[in-house]
Amino acid sequence: MIYTKTGDEGTTSLVGGTRVKKSDLRVEAYGTVDELNSHIGLLAEMVQAIDSHLYEQLKDIQNQLFVVQTLLATEDADTYAKLPQLADNEPAKLEGWIDNMDAQVPRLKAFVIPGGSLASAQCHVARTVCRRAERCIVRAAETVEIEKNIKQYINRLSDYLFVASRYLLKCENKSENFWGVK
Repeated sequence: MIYTKTGDEGTTSLVGGTRVKKSDLRVEAYGTVDELNSHIGLLAEMVQAIDSHLYEQLKDIQNQLFVVQTLLATEDADTYAKLPQLADNEPAKLEGWIDNMDAQVPRLKAFVIPGGSLASAQCHVARTVCRRAERCIVRAAETVEIEKNIKQYINRLSDYLFVASRYLLKCENKSENFWGVK
């Protein structure tokens, strides 16, 4: 049965069973990461026929985001320790992917206006949701401990999505739109 009715009064369970309000900063953080993961899933389907390497990277990112969501939703230290963890090298892996794509696009000289293609525009949607997720995580980290590499990963991911938006336009042979440039 998909419905439990346990959330009808505005509460939900963290991993481990602790009930919290749905307005809890943790719930907001992992819920926003869930939204981000959905946007990245849509993006992955858009890019599958454009660049198979980018598609595989996005599928890897989705798996890492599930780890992040689960860790953000876990309060009990013993349970937390038994869960899959975000590897320390994950932010660096994103940096490698960023550097590879960035080397293939023109040097940036102005602010980019999102768009140019559906896939590139979807990168920007995911990027802005990623930034919101980062803000939620930072707010939650003011009251609960959140590992540094989770914050780093989400920060790098927004950079990755920005560069991917530019890289996709190159792959699709489409032009970037720059603010204030005619």
